[in-house]
Amino acid sequence: MTGESAKRSYVIGQTEISARPLEPALYLVATPIGNLADITLRAIETLAAADIVACEDTRVSRVLLDRYGIRRRTTAYHEHNAGEAGPKLIAALLAGQSVALISDAGTPLISDPGYRLVGEALDQGIRVVPIPGPSAPLAALTASGLPSDAFLFAGFLPVKTGQRLARLEALKAVPATLIFFESPRRLAETLSAMVEALGGARKAAIGRELTKTFEEIRTGSLQSLADHYAADTPKGEIVICVGPSEATADAPADIDRLLLSLAAEMPASKAAAEAARMTGGQKQALYRRLLELKDIGTRGDTGNKGDTGKEGDTGKDGDG
Repeated sequence: MTGESAKRSYVIGQTEISARPLEPALYLVATPIGNLADITLRAIETLAAADIVACEDTRVSRVLLDRYGIRRRTTAYHEHNAGEAGPKLIAALLAGQSVALISDAGTPLISDPGYRLVGEALDQGIRVVPIPGPSAPLAALTASGLPSDAFLFAGFLPVKTGQRLARLEALKAVPATLIFFESPRRLAETLSAMVEALGGARKAAIGRELTKTFEEIRTGSLQSLADHYAADTPKGEIVICVGPSEATADAPADIDRLLLSLAAEMPASKAAAEAARMTGGQKQALYRRLLELKDIGTRGDTGNKGDTGKEGDTGKDGDG
């Protein structure tokens, strides 16, 4: 290894800084999703100090590394070579080397094969260290104006029409904001499918080219967004956020079971509030229903002590 390639330093502004040594481990390093200034100082130092930098695309990653004067050797690790490259990285880790894993943009393992490498590393007793930072799903969610207390990242939807609709139907009742990745050329078709499966009234947001020069965040109903992008095919990387249904489709019996389950873990007022958040129902109505259910349960318990009279309900919680 030459002195140039072995040098472990990075550059901030005009200042060259020596990187501190890294312990042997697999480091999951989040990188910018567009604006190269979004990387953290810890991420820069980790990339400069690692024995190996494993990249989804070495050409893309080289732009970032050059920006910060990082001269580390890189190796490709992506969907198409994971079966061959993964064991080599594990071998290096077992030999006591440090490996920094990065994707083309954002946090590793989000819609890429890195989870396989992490799983194998954990199986081998190798330490895995997250270096948090930029994430396109979270950037879009926080700027969407949609509920962020509960959300589900669903990745890319299937390309085939039937499979895409089936997947959306399966997600329809999830009481959370849904987040998807999509290609610009399929955006209009996907939004149309969402209108069909989820209903055009749902609130939604499109994040395009986040953190880049032509960043756009467009909000509205699914129908209005579908109409807009049907006439205007966008360019760039796309994140779709779809808010939860405002009207719950849960059956009364399902809500009763949910209320009783929550009430077993927390006070009635908190249980009602949590059920309202999960179902979209009114807290006051759910609270009244929970009190009714408790009253019914109490009246039912008084006449069901069992045949022996020894193992009936006593009002105390027990293992049995």
